[in-house]
Amino acid sequence: MRIGAHVRGDSDPIGFGEKLGADVIQMFVTDPQSWDKPQPHPLAEEIKASPIEVVVHSSYQINVASLNNKLRMPSRNAVALQAKAAAELGAFGLVVHGGHVRSDGEIVEGILNWRKLFQRQEEKGGFAVPILIENTAGGNHAMARHFDDIGRLWDAVGEFGAGFCLDTCHAWAGGEELLGVVERIKAITGRIDLVHLNSSRDEFDSGADRHANLSEGTIDPQLLVEVCKATDAPIVLETPAEGVADDLAYLREHAG
Repeated sequence: MRIGAHVRGDSDPIGFGEKLGADVIQMFVTDPQSWDKPQPHPLAEEIKASPIEVVVHSSYQINVASLNNKLRMPSRNAVALQAKAAAELGAFGLVVHGGHVRSDGEIVEGILNWRKLFQRQEEKGGFAVPILIENTAGGNHAMARHFDDIGRLWDAVGEFGAGFCLDTCHAWAGGEELLGVVERIKAITGRIDLVHLNSSRDEFDSGADRHANLSEGTIDPQLLVEVCKATDAPIVLETPAEGVADDLAYLREHAG
């Protein structure tokens, strides 16, 4: 079982991982709240050479499903640039949220926009690392909140080798039961490439994306342990920083 955490400060990600005793770390390659282009990381060679696995999370404002050209076009460009930056760090993938559209009537076109992302990049030789689509917690007209929507999305993008990132907080808050969740998602996508193992500050089906430490949240920790046991994918904690070390120790004791 490969367990680690998201790096809060990216200046020394491997140092963070080593201090935590992590097998895997997740990091950004640019300010996640901006459209800034990634710059070469000063510790790129160290990151690439480390035995600690690395995955990159894309910027939060990316929404490749959007029908708004002023959002969709820079989103496509940002995915390609951040995938390239991820490859330069030796990362095994780039996590991208499913995104949303403005009405139910736009959902079909939103799914088509996801397909176009892969089609157009394929013409340029493909993405530098696999794109791992992450399920989301809330929002109206979301591409990847409910598993039946993920099924429709996968019908459009699965052939391009899209990967999947399962977030337990997002599934819970999105109204999807965690019992048997690994098997349910694999029946849809055929794969899970990464697990974001987070508890939730809010109740089931709240639609709220607020992570909690395993001992503090509303999700039974044993349910989260069962998710760990059911998957062979790397597991990344995105729980509040002050409790991450305890969360990792708990998983190693109960799921290892």
